Amino acid sequence: MDFDFPLRKIIHVDMDAFYASVEQHDNPELKGKPIAVGGGSKRGVVSAASYEARKFGVRSAMAGSIAARNCPELIFVKPRFDRYKEVSNQVRSIFFEYTDLVEPLSLDEAYLDVTENKKGNPSATLIAKEIRQKIFEKTGLTASAGISINKFIAKVASDYNKPNGQKTVNPEEVIEFLENLDIRKFYGVGKVTAEKMYRLGIFTGKDLKEKSLEFLDQHFGKSGGHYFNVVRGIHLSAVKPHRIPKSVGAERTFFENLSSEIFMLEKLESIAGELERRLQKSKIAGKTVTLKIKYSDFTLQTRSKTLPYFIASKDLILETAKELLYQSTLENSVRLLGISLANLNTEKEKKTEEKESLLVQLKFDF
Repeated sequence: MDFDFPLRKIIHVDMDAFYASVEQHDNPELKGKPIAVGGGSKRGVVSAASYEARKFGVRSAMAGSIAARNCPELIFVKPRFDRYKEVSNQVRSIFFEYTDLVEPLSLDEAYLDVTENKKGNPSATLIAKEIRQKIFEKTGLTASAGISINKFIAKVASDYNKPNGQKTVNPEEVIEFLENLDIRKFYGVGKVTAEKMYRLGIFTGKDLKEKSLEFLDQHFGKSGGHYFNVVRGIHLSAVKPHRIPKSVGAERTFFENLSSEIFMLEKLESIAGELERRLQKSKIAGKTVTLKIKYSDFTLQTRSKTLPYFIASKDLILETAKELLYQSTLENSVRLLGISLANLNTEKEKKTEEKESLLVQLKFDF
């Protein structure tokens, strides 16, 4: 199929069960066993789970107590973020052997634009295979990859043959691939959105493609245009080597649930101080303050306020967070509080995605 927009060769590399795999690699006694990184304390939350643990339903962001109930043989391991960052840097150095257009999403995944690359290799598929082999040789860990014409499809494809596999979606395969895709596999479609789509008769990419732009705008607001485009293979976001953050935040999980707002104010002051340090380090300010509240029953609530001016100081952040705290009565005792700042002054630096890339359309050899 011919596309009327520039095509790229994009690879999405995703390390397999990264934190857990590092622990199993560094401690051979853990190999083949169900392990959870984090979550071992009374109030702990799982940061990552090995594939052996995932078979029992253990997953990241799950309370450690629930994880242990799901998998009685589960081994809890204390996180070592300095070690994960060290390995992540080793992996990233491999990426830069091929291209400078590397956009990290986290310690364990990144996009690479290899349309033009340092090796002069016309095949993105072979480049992905080489990169995965080098990662294994250098770190002893496996990675999976997705390869296609844009970031969206590459991200979806990288999950197809996990662990330790890769999938290429060639330009002529894009439309069929997207039409046959379960709507839950669309990157960015979470559980709530998927359920809403089900109610509207949207179960696959083909179903989504049959809906008009007006219909999608009506039911999904500003996301409607995104869904309309991506199911047609249109996703013009370029790989950004220096990603501009959309928000900056800090949060705390407490050993004991808090039921007194006085105690919560003490915690918010500490959180606001940490947020101020992060903002100063990045030389960032923002207008929208969001207070995140997780209750003892794990329900989550957010409250936001947008100011007419940019702020970055602890005092102004705390003042707004207090206002949000008192905005309405708390529903239960609280296990986590967080403050984030969005609508940042970095937004003005962003260009529209349609103008970001003027790559010449090439004949592709994936």
